[in-house]
Amino acid sequence: MAQSGELLHFEDFFVGQIFHSGAETVTAEEIKEFAAKYDPQPFHLDEEAAKRTFFEGLAASGWLTAAIGMRLRVQSISIAGGMIGAGVEEMRWTQPVRPGDTLRMENEVLSVRRSHSRPEFGIVKTRAVLYNQRSEPVMRSVVNMLAPRRELR
Repeated sequence: MAQSGELLHFEDFFVGQIFHSGAETVTAEEIKEFAAKYDPQPFHLDEEAAKRTFFEGLAASGWLTAAIGMRLRVQSISIAGGMIGAGVEEMRWTQPVRPGDTLRMENEVLSVRRSHSRPEFGIVKTRAVLYNQRSEPVMRSVVNMLAPRRELR
């Protein structure tokens, strides 16, 4: 089993294991900057225009929310060789992220299995829930990650 601060290998993961992230506060400027470049819609770009939309106010792009979630995931789960995605099975945005929201993530290991096609790796399936400062879920995802096997490195 890896010690605190060590890079994790496949053998370090087990079903039910939970990883908690730090927190990240989202700003209006960050929401607008991301939207201007990647998701230019009125509810992401302009407070006044956003009031007249489905969101009834400025809301972060779901893709910004996902990107913040990725950063929090990488900061809380240190895999040897880096975090390599092996497929997203589910991604759901459950409520909008607003300026001033502080996000944190909880990742639970759902399964671990050796890779048949890449025997030097295992596949770790996790369920991630991204919460705001009121502990309300704003995004859920189920993601598969590759983790190198210690015994074959």
